[in-house]
Amino acid sequence: MSDIGYRKIIVDGLWHNNQALVALLGLCPLMAVTNSLVNGLGLGLATTAVLLLSNLSVSTIRHWVRPEVRLPVFVLIIASFVTAVELVMHAWFHELYKILGIFIPLIVTNCTIIGRAEAFASRNPVLASATDALAIGFGFTAVLTLLGASRELIGQGTLLSGAHLLFGEAARAWEVTVNPDYPGVLLAILPPGAFMGLGTLIALKNLIDRYFGQRGTETAPAPTPQPEQA
Repeated sequence: MSDIGYRKIIVDGLWHNNQALVALLGLCPLMAVTNSLVNGLGLGLATTAVLLLSNLSVSTIRHWVRPEVRLPVFVLIIASFVTAVELVMHAWFHELYKILGIFIPLIVTNCTIIGRAEAFASRNPVLASATDALAIGFGFTAVLTLLGASRELIGQGTLLSGAHLLFGEAARAWEVTVNPDYPGVLLAILPPGAFMGLGTLIALKNLIDRYFGQRGTETAPAPTPQPEQA
């Protein structure tokens, strides 16, 4: 695959086909755990790890799996990697694991992962599938992190609260308090705040796409008139 092809995979995964802002997949965990930056980042990285491992596996065995059983095989692969990620988080990130709770095993049901396995990894080579997984995963993680950061900032007036849960005890000093007297907006860290925050991010993306689309139209060269034929 050419560099242009890989560039398109990356841009589509991060922006044009972002699973949270365009496809609107994986919204259940996105809404539930993004009340802080660290929670969103933790779940996003876990999802990306499962997505990468499952895409690599599906792409590797794509010529050996019969079409009639491909979906059960894909689900079994995804469930195996989710179990592995869950055990790793339980062992090394136990407090964060307890906060994220049921949403770690529910990665199995994330339509993004089974969708990329079926639509891309089962039809493309390993390197392209890994690139797609990383682009889609980082795009999803970026939305989780940005939404979590904005809700935490508006709701509590802090950033990186609980960073030690993901980065170790040294990260306790990373927490930033914008204003010690800030009372906080409770609505931002409640479920309605997640819907409003995600809606705002989708609207911003659409505005950016429209702006650059109009600029591209305005700067496109006018077609050269063709001479009339006798």
